[in-house]
Amino acid sequence: MATIHLPKDRSSPPALSYLTDRTSLQKRVILVIKLRKSGFIMDTRQLRTLLAIASHGTFAQAADIVGLTPSAVSQQINALEQELRTTLFDRSSRPPRPTPHGMQVIEVARAILQLEEDTKSSLRGDQIAGTLMLGSVRSSALNLLPKAIVQMRNQYPLLKTNLRVSLSSTLIADVAAGRLDAAVVAEHVGFPNALRWSPFLREPLWLIAPKGTRSSDSIHLLNTSPYVRFRSTVPLANLIDTEISRLGCVTQDIAEIDTIGAIVTCVRQGLGVSVVPHVALQEPEDLELVRLPFGQPQINRQIGIVERTVSPRGEIIARLHSVLADLCRAHGVERKRD
Repeated sequence: MATIHLPKDRSSPPALSYLTDRTSLQKRVILVIKLRKSGFIMDTRQLRTLLAIASHGTFAQAADIVGLTPSAVSQQINALEQELRTTLFDRSSRPPRPTPHGMQVIEVARAILQLEEDTKSSLRGDQIAGTLMLGSVRSSALNLLPKAIVQMRNQYPLLKTNLRVSLSSTLIADVAAGRLDAAVVAEHVGFPNALRWSPFLREPLWLIAPKGTRSSDSIHLLNTSPYVRFRSTVPLANLIDTEISRLGCVTQDIAEIDTIGAIVTCVRQGLGVSVVPHVALQEPEDLELVRLPFGQPQINRQIGIVERTVSPRGEIIARLHSVLADLCRAHGVERKRD
């Protein structure tokens, strides 16, 4: 059992602005030191129960997860509320919902328990353990992640992975704030100074056309063939559109689709031509597609891992980068040494 100390002489909840700041391991350590010095005991078992309620929605379901009775769960939360001198759940709703202070304490609880797990792993001398909070954009490169996670799990049985898929801007903000350990995103302009981005994939873009297409002139095909446009807010879509404009092509758009996999399927069925990254052409039937270099010279795109420059998960992230680069084969990029 770990103990956290909070001041007893406050009539309102402690200022939580610094509690929710998780931008670095050092700040999280400072958080715990500040709490320990102030003389108020909080049992981390209560925090685990709190997170179980937040994750599963009800006290009864949380009781099953933490191995307690619903009555014992209620007692733990009541004790925690008394210790913090605030109400964590609105019990007038069914199921009870976290109050604004409750949401803040839930965020702090995640930080404290993650730090506890990191510390235990470090003291064991086993850095490849604990839970890796990982994010990824909705990219064709997302197909690589399940394989990489399985390999990591097989090599490091004590390592758990929690994967969340979202927009790159959201993921970058979550990494900076400490809500994620790392995220797989495309190359960006202007990463915050507290973050580092390391590419593991550098791949070419291809103009693809249906089987039997005779022309080998990519400019001609872009100007004259029905075009299936990748319409999305992700950097890849902008990269493709910018190069088409630079080439002076006027496409004959027949469809706008927001997923690369669906675009490849449309081209296979003969709907038109399009531009996709190399990683999207991994199925046996893709070998029948006509594939021409896109851009003059051929355009490449990069996918990498963004992480905090100072991270307790640095060693794990380095191993994940290596696994992903290996899966990319000829297009994999080794991680630069610090």
